[in-house]
Amino acid sequence: MKDIPSAPASTEAGLAPYASRSSASRGRAHPEPAHPYRCEFQRDRDRIIHSRPFRRLEYKTQVFINGTADHYRTRLTHTIEAAAVGRTLARALRVHEDLAEAIALAHDIGHSPFGHCGEHALDELMDGHGGFDHNLQSLRWVELLEPRYPGFDGLNLTWETRAGLRKHLAHDPAQRLDGHPIGPFQSLEAQIVDVADDITYLAHDTDDGLDADLLALDALDRQPLWQRALDHARRAYGRQVPPERLRNMAVRALLDIMVADVLDTARERLEAIGPGSPEEVMTAPRRIAALSPELGPEVKAYKDFLFEHMYWHPRVAQANEEAVRLMRELFLYYVHHPEAMGAKARARIDAQGLWRTACDYVSGMTDRYALEEVHRFGLDRGGGPERQAG
Repeated sequence: MKDIPSAPASTEAGLAPYASRSSASRGRAHPEPAHPYRCEFQRDRDRIIHSRPFRRLEYKTQVFINGTADHYRTRLTHTIEAAAVGRTLARALRVHEDLAEAIALAHDIGHSPFGHCGEHALDELMDGHGGFDHNLQSLRWVELLEPRYPGFDGLNLTWETRAGLRKHLAHDPAQRLDGHPIGPFQSLEAQIVDVADDITYLAHDTDDGLDADLLALDALDRQPLWQRALDHARRAYGRQVPPERLRNMAVRALLDIMVADVLDTARERLEAIGPGSPEEVMTAPRRIAALSPELGPEVKAYKDFLFEHMYWHPRVAQANEEAVRLMRELFLYYVHHPEAMGAKARARIDAQGLWRTACDYVSGMTDRYALEEVHRFGLDRGGGPERQAG
């Protein structure tokens, strides 16, 4: 793979020895000339932002079906918030902010309509046909499905960004990307995005859950992590703050507590391990960007609490289940009527197979477009094929 010329010096000033560097990138699968004023990771970020699957995140479910209310998070706003937290962590740890942002912006573009319920349904439908995983689907979009350039499929992102999107594969010692190992741990920028994703959605889903009156305050108050956040907010703002505003400040404190803990943990491990390159981060004896052993169990308990009291709340679950039932009908309709798919999708059937093509087509849809297609084919009126996937 051809080396990429040096990036503008300003993008690498002040980086730690263990940071990824655009000037030392392992390059792109299809070599391209350097840009005169943007480093390679900036170009990756911009290609992702300008892509169609990124734009579609605006109308994909985070927790609530898109259109439930204007101010609840969508998959796009979650992505933007995760990228913001990722940049904060990257700057504090002196690694490449543009790379961290690029990975964060692309990490969810493979998500199906209707959130994790939609993902599980597609995985079941694809049983025997390769399954479905939104992380791997994100790779399909950036490496194959997004036709933006005349000389290749996909976005032709750098090795570092593409490796950063393979978080569920990095632990396998046999995994290589363009001949280079991607693990057993990832670059620090990719580790940062992974933890930023988790801690961001815990905070903003709490915020949405409170807005929607899904989280009972007496049950929430019994959570040690939430109590930490409330105590932090009371110390900072006093006890005379109106309860609703105090809860808002507690959500902010919730995020601050987790970010500070990740920074403290990462700095301790960096000092103990002393990596001198990104490769030494990837082969370190332990992961560097992580929650501490002290806070980690509280965060795990809090995540379990949100699943029980919010994600599986009847108001959320029932709406998701009905939408996903219709999405299943739509998927099977396309399998039995491939001519109903768009021309670009149909052109991939010979190379990708009918089931994978249908999966790509449905998983790329927004919530509202999937429901529009359901209505167009009369599937919401009992007009769908009553067939089992197999």
